[in-house]
Amino acid sequence: MLFSAVLAILKVIYRKQELLYYGQKEVTFADIAKYTNFSKTTISRYFNSPDSLTLENQEKIAKALDDLGYQENKLAKVLANGKSEFIGIIIPNLYLHYYSEMLNQLLSSYSDYHYKFLVFVSSDKKELEQQYLDELMAYKIEGLIILSHTFSSEELASYHIPIVAIEREAEHICSVDTDNYMGAVQATNLLIRNQCDVLIHVNVPVPEHVPAYNRIRGFEDTCKEHHIPYELMLQDLGYTYETTYVAIRQVFQKIDSTYSGKKKGVFLSNDTYANIFLNLLFQKYGKLPEDYQIVGFDNSPIANEAILPITTIGQQIDKIAKTAMELLILQMDEMKKRRPTPLEHPIHKQITPVLIRRETTDS
Repeated sequence: MLFSAVLAILKVIYRKQELLYYGQKEVTFADIAKYTNFSKTTISRYFNSPDSLTLENQEKIAKALDDLGYQENKLAKVLANGKSEFIGIIIPNLYLHYYSEMLNQLLSSYSDYHYKFLVFVSSDKKELEQQYLDELMAYKIEGLIILSHTFSSEELASYHIPIVAIEREAEHICSVDTDNYMGAVQATNLLIRNQCDVLIHVNVPVPEHVPAYNRIRGFEDTCKEHHIPYELMLQDLGYTYETTYVAIRQVFQKIDSTYSGKKKGVFLSNDTYANIFLNLLFQKYGKLPEDYQIVGFDNSPIANEAILPITTIGQQIDKIAKTAMELLILQMDEMKKRRPTPLEHPIHKQITPVLIRRETTDS
């Protein structure tokens, strides 16, 4: 009995000394194998194919890793299997609140999927964006989420990696978009119901193959259907907050002078534009005049945080980001198989928008 007790104490002392030793050096697969009495092959299977081990053995190895203070060498893992666990994101800008909130939602998916992100802001410059793509490919990204419009989907597909586009042309790659046409119809019908004399849509000149063009089409079709006077104000609205402010101020001055005395329903193509327009009204009138109704698009945080909460078409940004990640991971998981089967055709998903009534419209 005494011998057994002494032996148990010696084992505890030895284990503590062993842990102290491992704490002073980088723990290797050989160390883990020695500590657990498993082979190095078994330890390797734990990291690369854990389902091939029994649950009991997985738990033993996991406890050993914790005991030894093992820290996985991510760089070595990348070199070994060519999988970086990185996803690239290319986004046009961050001054439009839609893009900043979309990026926030995408980055927050780390807790669910544990992929890391390399983010570039393109500013619609093709030469610069080519450098970004080259850099991302050099980092062996496993997938790409792209919101910029610089490269065609055909060019992007030539990289032969999983890609998901958000709100851009995507004939040759997978995509997630809002039903922009429905959103525009919702906004326009609300302004008609509120008995506006004239409706104005403020936007940039959007190519017809880009999903956001349907905001213009939905607005115009609805105005024509109801025989409502309308104007499309499609022009360059800037690429920074400062240049956008100047452009929206010019738009505001034109609307305010041209349609004086009429009840104006102004549908702006995003909440950033709508917020600037609302601020200009307050600067001139100190309030939202009764002859103005304003609707934005996106439901980015600025719409609810504006001087008056702005009525908007909610794009359900969180749902778009979640759907984009699910669609990208579907493709990346397939690429990890021994014999991957690429998609026969790109998958395109559309998210239904939601009209959110706030204080810049009568109802």
